[in-house]
Parts: sequence; structure tokens; C-alpha cells
Amino acid sequence: MLSNADILVIFSTAFCLFLALLVGWNHGRSLAHWAFVAGLLAMAAGDVFFALTVDAISTEKMIYWQNWRMVANAFLPGVWLFFSLTYARGNYQESLRRWWLPLTAAFLLPLALVVFWGEDLITSVGQSEPGRWMFGLGISGFAFHLLSLLATVLVLMNLERTYRAAVGTMLWRIKFMILGLGLIFAVRAYVASQVLLFHSLSLSLESVNTVAVLLGSLLILRSQLRVGRFNPEVYPSQSLLHNSLTLLLAGAYLLLVGVFAQVVAFLGGDASFMLKAFVLLLSLVVLTIGLLSDRVRLHTRQFVSRHFQRPLYDYRSVWRRCTEGTATCVKPGELCQAAVKLVTDVFQALSVSVWLVDDKRENLVFATSTFLSETMANKLQPPGPEAVEVMRALENHSDPVDLDTAVADWTAVLRRCHPDEFRRGGNRVCVPMISGGQLLGLIILGDRVAGVGFSWQDFDLLKCIADQVAAGLHNAQLSQRLLQAREMEAFQTMSSFFVHDLKNTTSTLNLMLKNLPVHFDNPEFRADALRGIAKTVGNINRLIGRLSQLRQTFQINAVASDLNEVVERALTVWEESPNVHLLRNLANLPKIPLDQEQMLKVVTNLILNAREAVLPSGEVRIETAARHGSVILSVSDNGCGMAPEFLNRSLFRPFQTTKKNGLGIGLFQSKMIVEAHQGSVQVDSQPGQGTTFRILLPLSKAS
Repeated sequence: MLSNADILVIFSTAFCLFLALLVGWNHGRSLAHWAFVAGLLAMAAGDVFFALTVDAISTEKMIYWQNWRMVANAFLPGVWLFFSLTYARGNYQESLRRWWLPLTAAFLLPLALVVFWGEDLITSVGQSEPGRWMFGLGISGFAFHLLSLLATVLVLMNLERTYRAAVGTMLWRIKFMILGLGLIFAVRAYVASQVLLFHSLSLSLESVNTVAVLLGSLLILRSQLRVGRFNPEVYPSQSLLHNSLTLLLAGAYLLLVGVFAQVVAFLGGDASFMLKAFVLLLSLVVLTIGLLSDRVRLHTRQFVSRHFQRPLYDYRSVWRRCTEGTATCVKPGELCQAAVKLVTDVFQALSVSVWLVDDKRENLVFATSTFLSETMANKLQPPGPEAVEVMRALENHSDPVDLDTAVADWTAVLRRCHPDEFRRGGNRVCVPMISGGQLLGLIILGDRVAGVGFSWQDFDLLKCIADQVAAGLHNAQLSQRLLQAREMEAFQTMSSFFVHDLKNTTSTLNLMLKNLPVHFDNPEFRADALRGIAKTVGNINRLIGRLSQLRQTFQINAVASDLNEVVERALTVWEESPNVHLLRNLANLPKIPLDQEQMLKVVTNLILNAREAVLPSGEVRIETAARHGSVILSVSDNGCGMAPEFLNRSLFRPFQTTKKNGLGIGLFQSKMIVEAHQGSVQVDSQPGQGTTFRILLPLSKAS
């Protein structure tokens, strides 16, 4: 007949295996997925060994199976710490780099204890009372549970950081996953603390872990059935210990239990001490869950407002938060992120997005969101004509607009840009951001907690916040233009001196080149010197030409040309290298107006950059195509790639480069040439995966 422990193990193991199969089968194959599956399998194995320990017919068998359980548990610290560093994190590579030492220790130290000092894990076994089996721990057993407790606290701390970094719908998606794992590891922290406190392991106490796995699995299953997504992207702060609720709760719990244990020991002992300590831990967990609930916070706020006759909003507090949150943001991206966080918190809206008007006022550009990834937003971005229609409508309509009740055609465009996440999330609202009579962007919000509708007070406060953010955006744009103007002025001054010095150097080298045949009789030396000087002169002259053109407006002498001919000319000067594999795929192209000499500089620069970026045995691919009204040149490499920060802030600015000996001029000049042809440059790059540059030249200008 099955015991209660056997029944618990059967259900716990079944849920672990089902969740591992569900996540491993239905979702993508990311690092977090594999860590999650491996962690569940290790937990399931530990529960099976626990059941075998309980059902053992001798103390030798009990020790044997308990040792195997500790072997299975030795994988948990490393696997789950790895999961906590990668789950739902868009910047998990940075987290892994920062945590490589604790992560390595979490993998190796528990395994080393069970492999090399396994005989000292358990030193004795007996019954404190009938049916209550206790295992005495050796030094390695005590160290094993100490490491488990430390790793558990680190896992909880990283899960908390991920939760606190998420806002809106991202928070809604990961909440039950974090709560389920939080329950499991909070209970494990409790069990480990009791083991360390009494220097012994109780089977009845260990069964609490099995119950926690069962309950936590139900919460995790709720998470998967709730959203159907496993890995949204959030970007938690990299500060390690600052403002950690996990460390506060863990420290408070361990301190209270330690004091409690000393008092109990002083008074002569208490048989129900473990139960009381568990109730204390459970109370902390329930309190934490309540504090993290959006609905609890919303209903608490409404209760206070209703019964204490407060207005819906404390406007002074909201306005102070708005000004303080946006005052230090000097860049549009930072300002938009601060605005989204403020709107999400004040209005309890889970889905908030910000779209900005581009520099040419021809499109809406995605800025940030609580539920849209950049990839998804790019798919939802409205086409140019529809975006222009939206901008014209909002410039004449400065008040917030209820998108789900409006009937204008342009509101349908915004509804597509902001899809519903919940069936009962209420209406979506669009708030234009206007400053100086000019539309700078818009905020779309919806999916309010409990589906609460927007009132006139909400609309008034939304408009005030949008106006404040718009003023900040306007100032940021003006500051950026002023900074660029000053940089260009300084650059022009610098390039003038640089060109002057280089011209003098070129004159000297040219004179030397003329005199070398007269003064050197050695033919080999003379030939080498001539080649070296000629190459130096050529390089300097090319640099002079590039710098000189940056000091003036490009004059494009465009004639009907085939872009493939320009590409072939650039490839003729390609110096074949055995370490770089060149692939070309040139399609038939219509002729378009081109300044071939200027465009040759662009193509040459892109090819040389790609070649310098790849590692030995790397690959560079050059392709051309004609589609969507444009002639497209694509230059791709599988090299080192570029960091997102450099890509967004520095790529096309003069004197900004990732090359050790580069000047940061080539791409700046190339962009100017392409834009002079009424074209555009697109860049896709991932660190460690390579870079793709695309040059788009319009077909409509063809003669």
C-alpha cells in the first residue's frame, strides 16, 4: 500500500516531468529552456530517491538512497542559478559574465563534496521518536547544505531582480513563474536552515520540499497556460545587492529563527519548533505574494480613496515623480523608458508603448514598450502613408483618444500597432506628445488591471504627463542638434589642420620618391623603397581626400548606372586572403542614377570593414537585389559584430570606431554619400554573430 510520502512523490515527479516535457516540446531551444528542463529533471530524481529512502527496509539502504538523493540535489544549485541568470533576460550574456565565478562554484563545489567526500555526508541514522528518522551529518554534509542555502538565496535574489525589472505585460507574463520558483526555493531555504541549525536531516522535514515542488509546479503550469510564452525579455540592473527584498527577507528569517531556536533551547526545547518556524516562513512568502499582486495594490488604493475621501490621484506626488523621473534623462530613449514606467505604475496599465516621429516626419519609429519586443514592434510598424495619416490627425487632436470607441480610419492603424493582450483589459487609449505645436510621438496604453475604464481624471493626468514628456523630448532633440553642430564645427577645424599637415608630408615623400633612383644604386633596395613610399603616398592621399570631402557638401554627379558594375570595380582591388572566404550573389539590376566614384568609396569601405571584422576562416557575403521599389546592396560578415550601445549611439558619428587603428570616418562619409543619393543605410548586428549593412537606393529616381 502506498504511503503518504509515496503519493506526494508520485504527484510531484509527474508534475516535474510534465512541465519539463511541456516547456521542452512547445518552446524554443534557449539556454533558459534547457536549464529549466534540467532543473526539473534533477528535482524529480531527488524526489524518487527520497521515496526510496522512506521505503527502505534497513538503515544501510536508507543511507544508500539518501546519498543518491544528495547526488541529484548537487546539480540543483548550479542549474537553477544558471536559469535565474538567463530566464526572461535580454542581457543574459552580461549577467553570465558578471556571475561566472559564483556560477562555476555552484556547479563544482556541491558535486565535489558528494564525489570526493561522499562517505562523510551522513555519519549516523536513528529515530528521535517512533517513525521519525533522523540522519546525522558529517562535515561535508554540513558544508553541502550550507552551499545549498547560499545558492538558494542567490537564485531567489536573481529571480527577484528579474521580477522588479519587468513592468506592465512583461511583469504579468513572468509573475506566476517567479512565484512558483520563489515558493520552491523559499521552502528549500527553510529546510536547509533547519538542517544547519540542528546538524541533522529529518525525513519528515525533507517531505516539505516535495510538497513545495508540487505547489510550485502548479503555479508554473498556471504561468504557461496563462501566456503561452516562456522567455520575454527584460533588462534588470546589474547592481548585485542594492535594495534586494530577497536578502532582507532571508536575513530577517534566519535572524528570527536563530533567536527563536536559542530561546527554545534555553527553555528546555519545543517539539513543535520546526512547525512554528515553517509557519513563520510561509507567512513571509504569503506576505510577499500579496505585496507583488497588482490587484491587491489596486484594490487597496481604491479602498483608501473610497473610505478616506481622497482624490483618485495624489497629483503633487505624481507630478513630483514625473519631474524627478524625467529630469535626469538627456536622451530620447531614456526619457521614453522613464515615461513608460511612470504611466504603467500610475495608471496600472500593463501594456504601454511609445512611438516617436522620425526625423523626416515620414514614419513612426518604435521607442519602448512593456510588452512588445523590438522584433514584434518592427512587424507591427505602420507603413509610411498610414503613419503620415496618423500624424496629421493627432497634430489636430491634442487630447487623449479612446481607440476602441473611435471610428476614424487612423485609429485602426494604432489598434494594429498595439494589439490586445487580455480579453478583459479595458479600452486602449492613445495620448499624443506635442511640443511647440509639433507632434513628437505618442503613448498608447491599455490592459488595465481588472479592466478598469479611463475616467476624465485619467485623461487630464495623461495629457499633463504627455506634455511634460514631449517638452523633455523637444529639449533632448534640440540639445542633440546643438551637440552635433558643435562636434561638426570642432571636426571641421581639426580636419583642416590634419589636411594641412598631411599635405606637407605628402610633398616631402613625393620629393624623396623622385630622388631615390639617383641616390640608391642597389636595385633591390631601391625597388622596395619605391614600393613602400608609393603605398604610403597613396594611403595618405586617400585619407586627405576623405577628410577634405567631410568639410563640404557632397556634389553628386549622377548618371544612369548599374550598381553591379560599381561592386565589380570594388572587388577588383580585393586582396585575396586565404583566411577570408568571399561569396557574391549579384542579381540583374535596372540602372539608377549613381555617382560611380562616390558610390565606389561606399562599397569599398563596407567590404574592407567586413574583411577586418571576421576571424580567420571567416566569411564575407556581397549581394545585390531589386525589390520594394529599391536597389539593395548587402554586405554581410560573420565576424565580431557590434554592441547595441555602439550601434545605437556611435556608429555613424565621426571619430567613433571599434578599430584599434581606425579614425571613425569611413562609415560617416559613406552615410553622407548614400543620403546624397536619396538612399538610406540599414544595419543589423549582434555581438559575436556578425554584421550586415544594407544600402537602399530608390528606383523611382531612375531615368
